[in-house]
Amino acid sequence: MAKKKPAKKPAKKTAKKAKSPVKKAAKKTAKKAAKKAAPDSATDQGFQRLIEIGIALSAERNHDRLMENILLEAKAIANADGGTLYLLKDEKQLEFTIMCTDSLNIALGGTTGKTIDFPPLNLYDANNKPNMANIANYAAITGESVNIEDAYRSQKFDFSGTRKFDKGTGYRSKSFLTVPLKNHEGDVIGVLQLLNAQHPKSGKVVAFSKHIQPLIEALTSQAAVALDNQLLLEAQRILLDSFIELIASAIDAKSPYTGGHCQRVPELTKMLAGAACDSKKGTFADFDLNEEEWYELHIAGWLHDCGKVTTPEYVVDKAVKLETIFNRIHEVRTRFEVVKRDVEIEYLKKCLEGAENGGGDIDLAALEKEKDARLKQLDDDFEFIAISNVGGEFMDPEKKDRVKQIAEIKWTRTLDDRIGLSHEEAKRFDRTPAKTLPVEESLLADKEEHVIQRLSFDLFAEDNPYGFKMDVPAQQYNMGEVYNLCIDRGTLTPEERFKINDHMVQTIVMLDQLPFPKNLRRVPEYAGGHHETMIGTGYPRRLSKKDMSIPARIMAIADIFEALTASDRPYKAPKTLTESIKIMSFMKKDQHIDPELFDLFLTTGIYKKYAERFLKPEQIDDVEIAQYIG
Repeated sequence: MAKKKPAKKPAKKTAKKAKSPVKKAAKKTAKKAAKKAAPDSATDQGFQRLIEIGIALSAERNHDRLMENILLEAKAIANADGGTLYLLKDEKQLEFTIMCTDSLNIALGGTTGKTIDFPPLNLYDANNKPNMANIANYAAITGESVNIEDAYRSQKFDFSGTRKFDKGTGYRSKSFLTVPLKNHEGDVIGVLQLLNAQHPKSGKVVAFSKHIQPLIEALTSQAAVALDNQLLLEAQRILLDSFIELIASAIDAKSPYTGGHCQRVPELTKMLAGAACDSKKGTFADFDLNEEEWYELHIAGWLHDCGKVTTPEYVVDKAVKLETIFNRIHEVRTRFEVVKRDVEIEYLKKCLEGAENGGGDIDLAALEKEKDARLKQLDDDFEFIAISNVGGEFMDPEKKDRVKQIAEIKWTRTLDDRIGLSHEEAKRFDRTPAKTLPVEESLLADKEEHVIQRLSFDLFAEDNPYGFKMDVPAQQYNMGEVYNLCIDRGTLTPEERFKINDHMVQTIVMLDQLPFPKNLRRVPEYAGGHHETMIGTGYPRRLSKKDMSIPARIMAIADIFEALTASDRPYKAPKTLTESIKIMSFMKKDQHIDPELFDLFLTTGIYKKYAERFLKPEQIDDVEIAQYIG
């Protein structure tokens, strides 16, 4: 998604794109104000400007710019030297949001990035009585505008704070016009206060004209609706962000094997995307993200693994080969114990028979030696099975053969294995006829009831609507004991590995079902591509570099680096920077990750900045990046 960096459009052009109902509303508001104001040419120009401002305000999407524009436009119409915009907080306080005074060169809040240190104004006192001594409070509580010709002569309001400010700055605060901002329901959501109207010719501070006041009131009415809509959208965005982060946190909390992953990947993604935007050469020279595209990438980062909610914990957390909901090695150990008891019983029976027959034909020493040898062999066999269960070593053919030989040891079951079952488990048992008890069984077995059948292949059909291209195991799961113990490497069967990879399928399907607005429609593409490779060998769509946007390729690098360096995974020790980058260099060589992005990741020092924020001190070492670049 490389594109040229967009130039900012003037407010007038933006305003032309607004829908006609907004324009009509602006005209209607202006006409109401016209009835109150003197009909001169200057006022007519003010009404026209008011219409243009209303349309522009309705088109502004940035909250800080919107509030700033409201104050600046009001100052311009009234030719005021300064002004303050307050917003209502919890219906009990007015917070300073934007402040500016031209003659003092003061500009705080909004897009300036400078905070306003003044505490909020309390609308009610300790006894919950209205505090209307302050002029801004009065406007907020009563919903009335207040026009003060000279603050120092006012007997109605307390301007002691204003006098103190003037004393410290040498300023002279004189005329005030304070107007409440009311939304479409008539509720006050803020207060606009203008300071020191100036005569257009002499520049002398004068009172705010009674002809200007209706224009400012009309402007605040329009501004309040635009601001209320913006606040509503902002509240919805905060709710969406919080909900998404809640899901990601729940996924991380679901398994200690993925702790913090969903929270760190978005951070690293944004860091590398920022480096790509700042790059002035090569592939990334024309790459940039506007404000909405940054938010789109933010959402995609937090949702990149949302499909993991469908992955069972016993698969994600499978630490040994025989583990399902529990580690079945304990069940196998019990069977070994049963077989050992049988050896002991058989030995004792033979000793008893010999004693009853006078002992002439029985070699007790030989029987004991045979018994001890069999018990020792069973101990050795169980130890081998237990070690194989851990999955720490590669299972070569000889080891697999030994598992199968041990499996043929017999034991006798005298209890019904078809009672006390769940409904689904009983259906699996019903695939084969029950055997008459007592029944001789193998010590280890792959039984029909161990197989959980796959119910549908629709998502992976050749013509599936998502473009998934994955080799799908015939069965959903196979819990066969021999089958699991003979896993070549690690602890996962092909079926379980597919289920873990399936989280990408579920991520894409889940995100595709959400009605994303136009500015978020690439979220599924960004979030769903971080397990693809540059040569079409990844999953779930087997995409190649040409099929993937730059943000999707960025997220792939972020996902891998976070996983390698994570220090909260109980199944592995955290890797150092050198170890992690060396592994990723092999992935670059094999074209599993974008080589240019990986070089950018190193040359800009993003790996080190991320490490300083998220890695343990002992993981951070000096990396000789020169050997991995180019």
